[in-house]
Amino acid sequence: MDWKMDFLSRLANGLAKQFGSNCEIVIHDLAGGTRESSIIVIENGHVSNRKVGDGPSSVVLETLAKDPSEVEDQLCYLTEVDGKMLKSSTIYIRDDEGRITGIMGINYDISRMVMFQNELSDILKVDTSASKESRHIPHDVNSLLDDLIERAVKEVGSPVAYMSREDKIKAIKYLDSHGAFLITKSGDKISSYFGISKYTMYSYLDKDKDKEKE
Repeated sequence: MDWKMDFLSRLANGLAKQFGSNCEIVIHDLAGGTRESSIIVIENGHVSNRKVGDGPSSVVLETLAKDPSEVEDQLCYLTEVDGKMLKSSTIYIRDDEGRITGIMGINYDISRMVMFQNELSDILKVDTSASKESRHIPHDVNSLLDDLIERAVKEVGSPVAYMSREDKIKAIKYLDSHGAFLITKSGDKISSYFGISKYTMYSYLDKDKDKEKE
């Protein structure tokens, strides 16, 4: 075994150990021996159910049919074998003249990951029509009121210092519709936050209710 093949064998073993039993590393020899039995090194062959001495894959055959100058490494593409989904990469080994003398293939079985991803997506799926934003779960009523005020400001879309009278009315209306005034003594904190008197704040609410009666 020459030094290149020795290195590739050790590299294949190292990669398989690094990434575990779901990672198949296969080396094809396209220079020596017969091309019908191109696999000379394979780690975790159970992934594709192949072994040393087995023949070439479709990737190998396609490579042999092309001009070497037109062949480029293929990285991170999907393949399928025996119902398994694999994430694959094909790296071409060349001699000093640029001729392709071998191939290193990396095939990682991602079938379980894809299944888990689908299950996780289903679990994380939310009804966007019912939930436009994530809701913070407060530790106490003070935190709840702070959260409601913050959301009211976001609803208006302008910092308090730049809010017009209409903006503040909109914010107060938002807080009222979300139950903020059901919290004991919330009026003091809300009026102070928006820089208005409690009388003005409640006048905003009364004005809104008068509109609803009309």
